[in-house]
Amino acid sequence: MWRVIGVIGVVVALGVAPVAAQEAEVEAAPAVPKVEKVCAPDVGCVTNLPLPRFVSLKGSEGNARRGPGLTHRIDWVFTRAGMPLKITAEFENWRRVEDQEGAGGWVHYSLLSGVRSVLVTLDMAEFHDEPRDDAMVVAQAELGVIGRVLECRDGWCRIAFDGQKGWVRTSALWGVLPDETID
Repeated sequence: MWRVIGVIGVVVALGVAPVAAQEAEVEAAPAVPKVEKVCAPDVGCVTNLPLPRFVSLKGSEGNARRGPGLTHRIDWVFTRAGMPLKITAEFENWRRVEDQEGAGGWVHYSLLSGVRSVLVTLDMAEFHDEPRDDAMVVAQAELGVIGRVLECRDGWCRIAFDGQKGWVRTSALWGVLPDETID
């Protein structure tokens, strides 16, 4: 088998070129500048959205992998639709997420939704008709209930769950920051 290497015209038998010919071929190649993307520690390199941030599980199941790719083994499977998840890192089409207990891994972005949800972390959390402690209680939710965020302000969130709506303190929820405002 014969082949010509680069522009120096060296003919090589059996596909093995002398070291000098290999070095000449490398030197003849134009230099491509290496550009590294520098990202802020609190902003995702892919989306330019803040990190960490909260999203929800789009479907009823999502595999969390050890690394960002289908070749990495599955470490965890999320099985609750609407489950709030915290994104802590981004790599191409993959997001590193964790749940309220810190379990998680790398999930393909197509399994996630920007619809905000929360997990009730206080047993029998009281939901009020207004964002005040002295407002009328309109519902209670057990520990572990998932609700959809309608709005948040001043340490309170208006949440919809099981046909109910009400205001609850952010301290009784996981999936929103204590001082976060959501319109």
